[in-house]
Amino acid sequence: MDSKNEHHYAINLNVRGIQPSATLRINELSNQLRAEGRDIIKLGLGQSPFPVPDRVVAALQTHAHEKDYLPVKGLKTLREAIAGYIGRSERMRCSWEDVLIGPGSKELLFIMQLAYYGDLLIPRPSWVSYAPQARIIGRSVHWLPTHAENNWQLTAEELDIVCRDDPSRPRILILNYPSNPTGCTYTDDQLLAIANVARKYRLILLSDEIYGEVHFEGRHKSIARYYPEGTIISTGLSKWAGAGGWRLGTFIFPRELRPLQDAMAIIASETYTATSAPIQHAAIAAFNGGDDLDEYLKQSRRVLKVVGEYLHRRLTEMEVATQKPEGAFYLFPDFSAYRDALAKRDIKTSPALCKSLLEDIGVAILPASDFGFVPDQLSARLAFVDFDGAEALRLAAQDYGDQALDDGFIDQACPRLKLAMDKLESWLKKL
Repeated sequence: MDSKNEHHYAINLNVRGIQPSATLRINELSNQLRAEGRDIIKLGLGQSPFPVPDRVVAALQTHAHEKDYLPVKGLKTLREAIAGYIGRSERMRCSWEDVLIGPGSKELLFIMQLAYYGDLLIPRPSWVSYAPQARIIGRSVHWLPTHAENNWQLTAEELDIVCRDDPSRPRILILNYPSNPTGCTYTDDQLLAIANVARKYRLILLSDEIYGEVHFEGRHKSIARYYPEGTIISTGLSKWAGAGGWRLGTFIFPRELRPLQDAMAIIASETYTATSAPIQHAAIAAFNGGDDLDEYLKQSRRVLKVVGEYLHRRLTEMEVATQKPEGAFYLFPDFSAYRDALAKRDIKTSPALCKSLLEDIGVAILPASDFGFVPDQLSARLAFVDFDGAEALRLAAQDYGDQALDDGFIDQACPRLKLAMDKLESWLKKL
């Protein structure tokens, strides 16, 4: 055995065999194909198409010289701004001491699973990184069943069934809404029912609300209102402020979970130390809000809503079953109606379907198998982000300032999304 193989066999068994993050993998593959001259419509990585708001960019420029290590839990003035933001948006009492800042909510989720010794409960389908993180750490993952008729959303009954056999077992439930990958969200009644079950079994509820501000109607509500003592709200700058690459996330804890927050801070102090100083200073401007940010969000929501509804309509006309999105920038189309025709071309799994779409028509989407489903579930996640977000915001605010966005807007602002639907439609017709 050569030394290279010896080193390979010493890799942590929890990590061996895990593929790189599916969303990042599809992005890199799309970029590679583009570099080779292929015209790829990138609907894989869920990166906001909109620019970071001007005032937030200006704040980063102003604070570019900040070089000191900041406190592990985050800059006090930023933590105060986030507490104020939660107070305004959720009408909840929140202190700056309840806030923890990290280099992306993804990192905070990882150290939470390190700090808390419990099983992870995830509704299926779910975002691609929840389960692999648990596996890396060595935690048990339980997928909670959901159904297309119910918009792939968790019900209180399903949650109760999973918990009742071992009622005192420590568990973390992750609830993500508006949802990645479906774009659907929960009603107040659904949140209240889930909160009651979570309280019954004393679950820690991680409410991933990173898309909360891009609820199309601006009516997102946190489940923390109904289960304040056990809910951690997770949010950040990536999805509503277009700043994914800035890597700033935040968890807002109830006082009752201060020991968990402190434990996470200890792990943070021994790993990433603190979040980038200039980014934290700039984030204050984002979380303090203002008329300019309200307008930015209003136009972002208008654009995402009309795009989501247009794509939903086009897919439905193709007999590709899709839930109508209510927020975020995702659809979760189901190609089962074409199962027999696809099988004739030896396409029997969602990875095979997505591979064919990428190779045949240059449309990059992600297979349902990346979101917790068995491979033969012929669904995929479509991220409707391949358009010029700055131009779309300008068109929406100026040319369409006093009129509804329509198909003409799609033609002008999102021609590549229209092209993707045209290519998909002709591809399906040829099956």
